[in-house]
Amino acid sequence: MKTIGMLGGMSWESSSVYYQLINREVQKRVGGVASAKTLMYSFDFGEIAPLQNAGEWAAANARMVEGVKALERGGADFLIMCCNTMHCATPDIEAATKLPFLHIADPLGAAIKQADMRRVGLLGSAYTMTQEGIIIGRLKRYGIETIVPDSEDAAETSRVIYDELIRGRFLESSRANYREIIARLIARGAEGIVMGCTEIPLLLKPEDSAVPLFDTTTLHALAAVDRALA
Repeated sequence: MKTIGMLGGMSWESSSVYYQLINREVQKRVGGVASAKTLMYSFDFGEIAPLQNAGEWAAANARMVEGVKALERGGADFLIMCCNTMHCATPDIEAATKLPFLHIADPLGAAIKQADMRRVGLLGSAYTMTQEGIIIGRLKRYGIETIVPDSEDAAETSRVIYDELIRGRFLESSRANYREIIARLIARGAEGIVMGCTEIPLLLKPEDSAVPLFDTTTLHALAAVDRALA
């Protein structure tokens, strides 16, 4: 079994879900009391979020590289990042290490393509919904068009993530708001909805959308297991 190097803590709420998903899937596939071989470099998100808010992406990306180097020294065989937004650091990460980096949008793109969809709506942080290099550009490689909420809905989507979800607050009022935002994306032609923040699946359920929801956290975690056991 290969050792999974995990860049976590952004936030720890979803990193803990990754850990559970990966270990449960390994035990399911291997049997007995098997569990995954993992290393996690968990950031203090209280240090990363201010860099994002200030637009200091070079500094934030440099922190990701620091984590990668630590995982590399620790003996990781390949890397994943338990966060959508900071995948903006992908070029820097790939330049800094020879370890394979499993991008969160690749298992997502494969799942959407398998579902024979060509247009999806994207929910995520303000950065994920606007920066081409995180999800939107990567999905283009799979022939998939991405639409995002309008400015007011995008602001609410991001607010819920930073003010509530990463703080462990999962409010029914915000879930209702997300349902309305999803409905408006569907009205604009979305065939599926990407939960493009690793905390969103902690809030939404399949019944909250009239079209399929794509859970980047679960898809990514299962793809990591595939690679670990290959």
